[in-house]
Amino acid sequence: MSEKSRFDEIKDQLEKLDINPTFFARKEIRELPNVLSEDEKIVYLVEGRNKTTTHHIVLVATDRRLIFIDKEVFYGLKVEDFSYDKVTSIQYEKEFMLASIDIIVSGEILEIDGVGKYEAELFCEKVRDFMARPKEYFQSKAEPSILDQLEQLGKLKENGVLTEDEFQEQKKKLLAKL
Repeated sequence: MSEKSRFDEIKDQLEKLDINPTFFARKEIRELPNVLSEDEKIVYLVEGRNKTTTHHIVLVATDRRLIFIDKEVFYGLKVEDFSYDKVTSIQYEKEFMLASIDIIVSGEILEIDGVGKYEAELFCEKVRDFMARPKEYFQSKAEPSILDQLEQLGKLKENGVLTEDEFQEQKKKLLAKL
């Protein structure tokens, strides 16, 4: 899939989720096709300010992981991602006009402020849903190892689905990936 069509697909996902990023998030949103896997889906997205650097950032919850994207002209692109099983806590605090989100990942606190109140609450709910899923849920989406693929090829040959020549050809292709 080309980058433009992937970008259009991402824009469609955001529209369906009723997410309308501001002008300030355009740099980070433009990076999403390069950050997300081709079949990775956005569950929710918020934008705010990193409390430490005061940079405008985008925080993306996908069906696989939590991603922080910070694209600054002078500092380049910074992407941090965390699997949901590494997130130990996520909470939001509503302030007068906006909200802040605190996420504890592997003992480190990530603080984002300047988030819309409603968006912060919804984002935290979505992330908690994924945090509650068993670890196996996320592992099953991983590509099988080359050893697993070789075992599968062997079974296909044993069951007569593949000829010896087809088996050797596929085996050669897999081993070339190492």
